[in-house]
Amino acid sequence: MSFASLGLHKTLINTVTERGYSNPTPIQNAAIPAILAQRDVMAGAQTGTGKTAAFALPLLHRLLAQNDIDQTSEAGLNNQKYKKISVLVLTPTRELAQQVYNSFTMYSKDSSVQSVVVYGGASINTQISALNKGCDVLIATPGRLLELLTKNLIKLHELKTLVLDEADRMLDMGFIVDIQRILTKVPSGRQTLFFSATFSNEILALSKTLLKNPKLIEVDQRNATASKVEQVVYQVDNNQKSALLSFLIGSKNWKQVLVFTRTKQGADELAKEMQKDGIATQAIHGDKSQGARDRVLADFKAGKVRALIATDIAARGLDIQNLQYVVNHELPYNAEDYIHRIGRTGRAGSTGLAVSLVSEKENYLLADIGKLVEENFNPRWFPGFEPDLNAPSETKKKREPSKKALRAHALGVDRKKNKKPQRRR
Repeated sequence: MSFASLGLHKTLINTVTERGYSNPTPIQNAAIPAILAQRDVMAGAQTGTGKTAAFALPLLHRLLAQNDIDQTSEAGLNNQKYKKISVLVLTPTRELAQQVYNSFTMYSKDSSVQSVVVYGGASINTQISALNKGCDVLIATPGRLLELLTKNLIKLHELKTLVLDEADRMLDMGFIVDIQRILTKVPSGRQTLFFSATFSNEILALSKTLLKNPKLIEVDQRNATASKVEQVVYQVDNNQKSALLSFLIGSKNWKQVLVFTRTKQGADELAKEMQKDGIATQAIHGDKSQGARDRVLADFKAGKVRALIATDIAARGLDIQNLQYVVNHELPYNAEDYIHRIGRTGRAGSTGLAVSLVSEKENYLLADIGKLVEENFNPRWFPGFEPDLNAPSETKKKREPSKKALRAHALGVDRKKNKKPQRRR
């Protein structure tokens, strides 16, 4: 089946053809007809399978078709300058917002459809100026969108479609309250689309409250990892992880490596260690300004930076063509994040390698990931970096904190901040 057979607007067909896309991916083939039929959709697929185009193309088709109608009437022409936001795409991170915006502008480049992206960490005045020029499609992070709504700078009363991209991450990052506030500003009769690589029980429960008789689309096994990504696990002592990582990059001549840590501080410290080993390394995380993050990412894509150290929040939405290597310097506390991490490689049908460096105290996290993805991991030892079996067991030194406490620490949340001091006895 071709894109043309899906009934898409000729402008979109020309654009995807120029980009070298002839046939839709499975998620696009399943989602596009449902969205064109104005069904609510809940779609899940592996990362790198074309989820953004799966909702961008049919939504742009609808806007282009309406523009064609408007151009045939004098009233329509007169109303062109009074454009209202028709499509709202919510994303959890700035990087993903920018990526989605780039896709919309690329597919609609030969049309009058106007897309605007807004997110925190950038000038709100510049974003307001862009909105004032007209906006059909708004891509936003929840915080900045609420700021614009609170200041009465935008209206969503004529919204036709709401898209939650990476909906699982929205919940994991605590955006549910923001989303609920945003929902009070949009029409109840809107079309709602959920897109994500993973579907947790919480996401399924949320969908029942926000979507109306949705079409459930799962082109792969639920919570599956990318099929062409080889997954390797090395058991290694925590104090040997950085040395092993540098050795792997150097000895195997890896030119472009995306490395994940759990914390911002950990990302900065690891980058400094690897720079000492002579590897061009930079870190990217939430404490970096948007300009700094854009520069680091551009250098990484250009090959000026060999290793990019990232936290989960900063890395969600990174789209790096032909990235072959992803390394988990630390396993994530949230098992679903593992799927998103390794999904940065093996995109669009290419192959990739995902390496996880696992210390003894992280074995329970590896077990959680194995249960989620239904994978029986067999950790191996790398020669010269074997774990010290005579060292005191890491798991017996102190009681392992709960996952909730660990994730709160990783996000920089002080769970004891508002806790009343206990009375001494």
